[in-house]
Amino acid sequence: MEVLNPKLDLTLSHHSSFHSISSTTKHRASYPYRIHSLKINRIDEYCWGQSKNCASLGFRRLRVRSEKKLNDEDSNVVRLIKKDTSDRSSLIRSIGRGFVGFAVAAAAVISICSDPPALSESLTVAFPVSRAREVNTVQRTLVEAWGLIRESFVDPTFNHQDWDLKLQQTMVEMFPLRSADAAYNKISGMLSTLGDPFTRLISPKEYQSFRIGSDGNLQGVGLFINVEPSSGNLVVMSCIKGSPAARAGIHEGDELIEIDGERLDGVDGEAAAQKLRGRVGTTVTVKFHDVNTNLFLSGVKLSREFIKLSPITSAIISHKTPDGHPFKTGYVKLSAFSQTAADEMESAIQEMESQGVQSYILDLRNNPGGLVKAGLDVAQIWLDGDETLVNTIDRDGNLLPINMVNGHALTHDPLVVLVNEGSASASEILAGALHDNGRAILVGHKTFGKGKIQSVTELHDGSALFITVAKYVSPALHDIDQVGITPDVQCTTDMLNSPKESSSFLKDKSAVSSLEADSCIMVAEHELEIQKSKGSAS
Repeated sequence: MEVLNPKLDLTLSHHSSFHSISSTTKHRASYPYRIHSLKINRIDEYCWGQSKNCASLGFRRLRVRSEKKLNDEDSNVVRLIKKDTSDRSSLIRSIGRGFVGFAVAAAAVISICSDPPALSESLTVAFPVSRAREVNTVQRTLVEAWGLIRESFVDPTFNHQDWDLKLQQTMVEMFPLRSADAAYNKISGMLSTLGDPFTRLISPKEYQSFRIGSDGNLQGVGLFINVEPSSGNLVVMSCIKGSPAARAGIHEGDELIEIDGERLDGVDGEAAAQKLRGRVGTTVTVKFHDVNTNLFLSGVKLSREFIKLSPITSAIISHKTPDGHPFKTGYVKLSAFSQTAADEMESAIQEMESQGVQSYILDLRNNPGGLVKAGLDVAQIWLDGDETLVNTIDRDGNLLPINMVNGHALTHDPLVVLVNEGSASASEILAGALHDNGRAILVGHKTFGKGKIQSVTELHDGSALFITVAKYVSPALHDIDQVGITPDVQCTTDMLNSPKESSSFLKDKSAVSSLEADSCIMVAEHELEIQKSKGSAS
């Protein structure tokens, strides 16, 4: 997950086992949107791969039916047959000229049907089955990936290449291989020719990690671990408060030595994390080096529990205005756009409203993005009416505004949004929505500049394909991709030595103290004071 950085994606996830946020939101049942398009009617649920909601978002679902048969006299000619019920003419293209002399080889026939009926077409891809079983599995993955790209990739020219011919070339290159890793590399090579770094295939393990980050829950012990480059040791990056690991006395900086008696020399962070995860109620035994006491502690049993990964941290900063009156600013840090992001932010805002907060700072710095619906739902917490949240541009160049429907903001207090070069994708959608609709002032540095939307589909082997399916621009039609959003007010990221006098509520005071020393937050507070003096939100 860390290698491919999937969080740097704005995603519409295709997987039937996920739950949409509309089914788990406590305070608001769902957030409806109006999308101006004949093909797309609503976006109030996630688009999972085999659900009917895919059709409502304009994505064509692919059903893959495969069978094996014994190839005979025609085995040296493998054909891709495309039957199209639209006005496009039929195409028969040979993809098997590179296969000669496989008269008795098995052949796989995969039929790909596209739904709904109005978009119906059938693709039949036949190819000799590799003698290596693991490569044969990847052959099917190749056809799945190729078909999904063909149906939904944002660039209909596929980076100015013949995409059907690319399948032929890749199948020819894959056939003689003997390992799955080598075969998967061929798929990655095919995808790289699209010229889009965000369209890619990730392994089943990487996809599981991505799902954990997206749905905000896991079954484990509450540790974030990674390999320390200089020593090669597995080091605890952070420990979730109240988790089994925290209760056992494991701290940030400690080194993991063994898991269930197995040494971790040469084991990477993801592999170690997989060993720590497991069913709730089971236990795992670890040995670790406590860096604070320099003791090696073995036989430490940790019980696996449901671990909630919250993307929200919040605090109330209380201080006095120049005229001596008390003033409370609510600070909310959003680290990622997971399925729980909007629900948790709504709870945080309601709690701070009950404590008399008069203005807000929303910190999106170093937030790399996440799920598209989460970003849209968070925007509605701050906006009223039928405002445009973002404009998408499909593969045909059609501009499709996504509007709220009768929105009601939780608060109308003045708002400043903090952004920097690490604010990407859904962060940029949210920042653009709040800024262009006159709801917030942006403070910080220019954002990353990722104006593309990805869909995510789990394939038959448990891997997942990320496909760029659309581009987006801000409500005011400002381009974001490779440009970013320039804030209204620049600030430095230096931490100042003498924070101003104040007190804090809600979260621990040490965290608030560090916030008060953040010069960007000081600039944000200054902007909020200006807004307050004007008597209205920006």
